[in-house]
Amino acid sequence: MEFGTSRASAVEKLNKFVDKNLFEYSKLRNFDYGPKNRSNISCLSPYITHGVITELELIKRSLNKFSFSKNEKFIQEILWRTYWKGWLELRPNVWTDFLNELKKIREEFRENNNYKNAIEGTTNIECFNEWVNELKNNNYLHNHTRMWFASIWTFTLELPWQLGAEFFIKHLYDGDAAANTLGWRWVAGIQTQGKNYLASEWNIKKFTNNRFANIKLNENAPPKTSDKTYAALKLEFKNPQNLEEKNLLIFENNLSFEISDFKNQKFKKVFLISNKNKNRTIELSEKLVKFKSELIEDQKKRLEKKSINCEIIDLSEIQNINETYYGLYPTVGENLDFINTNNLKIEFLHRKLDQFSWQYCNKGFFNFKNYIPKIITTFN
Repeated sequence: MEFGTSRASAVEKLNKFVDKNLFEYSKLRNFDYGPKNRSNISCLSPYITHGVITELELIKRSLNKFSFSKNEKFIQEILWRTYWKGWLELRPNVWTDFLNELKKIREEFRENNNYKNAIEGTTNIECFNEWVNELKNNNYLHNHTRMWFASIWTFTLELPWQLGAEFFIKHLYDGDAAANTLGWRWVAGIQTQGKNYLASEWNIKKFTNNRFANIKLNENAPPKTSDKTYAALKLEFKNPQNLEEKNLLIFENNLSFEISDFKNQKFKKVFLISNKNKNRTIELSEKLVKFKSELIEDQKKRLEKKSINCEIIDLSEIQNINETYYGLYPTVGENLDFINTNNLKIEFLHRKLDQFSWQYCNKGFFNFKNYIPKIITTFN
């Protein structure tokens, strides 16, 4: 498995998947054939997470190939990330509480042997060990496997889900605050209260084509509980009506400015913001830091080709910019945490897709799903 660090490589991967493998996606998407055979899934999530390609770009490309009815499952999977982000935007304390709980749990489990065996891939569960190594080597896991992994971590190895969520964020090329945190909460049974996800031997065998044997799991564990509830805030994600000619900050989640909603807007200078580990609560692996850095470098090259004045700076250097600026909204996560903690006054610009879609994220995904045709009609 390889993930190129350019928009060109992302678009090439997109076109190849749509032309050759999209037709059978719905039927084959749950199968994990191993890291050497990913033809049944798109593997585009690392690029969506970083905004190198956009959800609307994928949806439009797929609808040019097949009708909505034949594409519905693929489009739903694309918009899951949009939904998770919107859900977290309306309940940002879920992210804050996760980080606070994580700091405490880290200390408690620092010398825990079960935890050490889990992150080193030396448990007595063969498939889990293989997935740990795959995660570290490829910085990617099949979505179905992520569910099995999180379930085994939480219910068979009996480790806190917060540590598992941190482990994923450290390594996944497509890790983001919303999809990762809420996905782990869902498996544990606290995202949808009382409903957990339990991995089973027969399910793993079936969807890995019997690649693993003797999978002994806790298949009857009760869901985890939490006494915290989070009501959806009533927020509006508005942009300024008339944009002035200011500087623009672009964070690591919006790395395709040339196809963005603001591509025709004149800005004095574009600052591409790099967020290294010194500013983060969760330290990323060296490979992941490099992946992000190279994607940012590629965005810089593309902007320079369009004669756009741009510069890469560290997140901490925003405070040194003397002139006023806008920022493409980084969403709830480490970048926004730094901005809020340091009381940086940034006027954010939101994507039209987010402005329109996040109003439907106040309930569960099945409610959101009802609005997907409306979302598509609005933007196609």
